[in-house]
Amino acid sequence: MDFLTNLNAQFFIAAYLVGGIPFGLILAKFFAGVNVKEGGSQSIGATNVLRVVKEKNPSLAKKLGAATLALDALKGVVVLLAAMAVGVSDATLWGIAVLAVVGHCFSPYLWFEGGKGIATGMGVMMVMLPIETTIALAVWAVSAKTIRISSLSSLLGVTALLISSFFIHADMAHAPVAMIVFILFYKHIPNIVRMIKGEEKRIA
Repeated sequence: MDFLTNLNAQFFIAAYLVGGIPFGLILAKFFAGVNVKEGGSQSIGATNVLRVVKEKNPSLAKKLGAATLALDALKGVVVLLAAMAVGVSDATLWGIAVLAVVGHCFSPYLWFEGGKGIATGMGVMMVMLPIETTIALAVWAVSAKTIRISSLSSLLGVTALLISSFFIHADMAHAPVAMIVFILFYKHIPNIVRMIKGEEKRIA
């Protein structure tokens, strides 16, 4: 029980539980009456919400996709900001960042399934490494515009974040960043396989 009364442990648990909230699934079911787990890539993220809802209600799809993106990005941020407000250590903040991403990708509310983690990852990284995350978002934006493959654009942005962190913050411990990047790549293995086969869909 001492573990549960420890402030750091409480934030770690909160990060995982809040990170696991499947906003995409909830929004699509409530507002569009569709189950994103049964359509498209079966992901709960913004891209699949946009894709699945668009088939039933095109005018609503972009709104729900944008709402999913924003909420997924903010759920880790909320816990981080609360932890910062009470003055926890940097190590604890990094633990919160990692666990928020783990929660989204392996949600306790979906039998440890979840989304790809890009929005949640970028959200916590914007708090922890704002310069590197800005670079990552720029790479993502350019890639999305030119390559027009959502998964590849996301992975290129994530890779840019990791590489730039070694130059901008050479003296920091990069294990949490590498861990988050590894999780994001792991969740994108099906996309990577489809890209290799030339079957990954382009952004319409």
